[in-house]
Amino acid sequence: MIGHERDIGDRTQPPWKSPVALSVFLHGLILVVALAGWSWTTPISDPVPPSISARLVTQAEPEPSPVVDVIDEPDRDQERQEAEEEQRRQAQEAERRRQEQERAEEARRIQQQKEQEQQRQAEAEQERERERKREAEQQAAKQKAEAEAKERARQQAEEERRREEAARKAEAERLEAEQERQKQEAERQAREERERQEAERKRKERERQLKESQLEALAQEAEQEREAEERRRKEAAAAKARQARMLSESEKYRGLIRQRLMSTWYPPASATSQMSTTLQITLLPTGELASVTVVSGSGNTAFDNSALSAATAVGRYPVPDDQQTFDAYFRQFPIEFNPENAQ
Repeated sequence: MIGHERDIGDRTQPPWKSPVALSVFLHGLILVVALAGWSWTTPISDPVPPSISARLVTQAEPEPSPVVDVIDEPDRDQERQEAEEEQRRQAQEAERRRQEQERAEEARRIQQQKEQEQQRQAEAEQERERERKREAEQQAAKQKAEAEAKERARQQAEEERRREEAARKAEAERLEAEQERQKQEAERQAREERERQEAERKRKERERQLKESQLEALAQEAEQEREAEERRRKEAAAAKARQARMLSESEKYRGLIRQRLMSTWYPPASATSQMSTTLQITLLPTGELASVTVVSGSGNTAFDNSALSAATAVGRYPVPDDQQTFDAYFRQFPIEFNPENAQ
């Protein structure tokens, strides 16, 4: 009987005693306790009715038979069934909670994926916004650079226009001065011609009167007039020759002054052949510099300053001894500084 019970116990070992079942059960138990706690109650089973065993005996004195406990076996079966039922219930509960946990984890994973996707989209949008800002900044910088380039070109064109205007103005002033000189010369010659003609008329008139009256006196007077006319002619010729001499001498000393200035002029390295500046120089009769000013600048401060330095570096300017020539041409005169004319 005892051996039979051991065989039944070995064959009906409950599944909850296996290592796998115990592991699942423990993990489920920990999870349930951590999440919400758990509890269960053991169902109350009805009491097993007692068994009655009877045996017929004869009149003869029987030998005493062993007493068999027939109640123990049903009790153990009932306990095993209850334990197995409890194990199944706990396993089902653990499986249910595991599935709930998996669903919760799946929901969290999906939520995390959604949040990651939203974050990725937000970061992508931020990157696109940064890219738009970079492109806008680059476009603004490009437009600014183009505007600055246009402004520089406009300023250069304006500076070139001012230089050309200054050159035209200087040329116009030179032509005007030359025309004025020619006009004065023409007026002088016309005046001298009128005076000559008037003198000739007077002479002829006196000659006529001389013929009519005192020929000798008139002849003497005519001679005197002729001599006076000759003196005037000579004086005019002398004045013209003096004017030509003064002009020739002025050109000579202008050349000397230019050579002296060019020898002391050191234009900056940035100077170009298009640069030009005109100075107004005022001298004393001794050739010393009284003042110098820029009347037409080049637009380049270093270039203009180099011309001023050259003008002040000349200690004493070569000037003619003739006071009239000095007053006419060297008391105050302009001079141009240009790299092409510096040789």
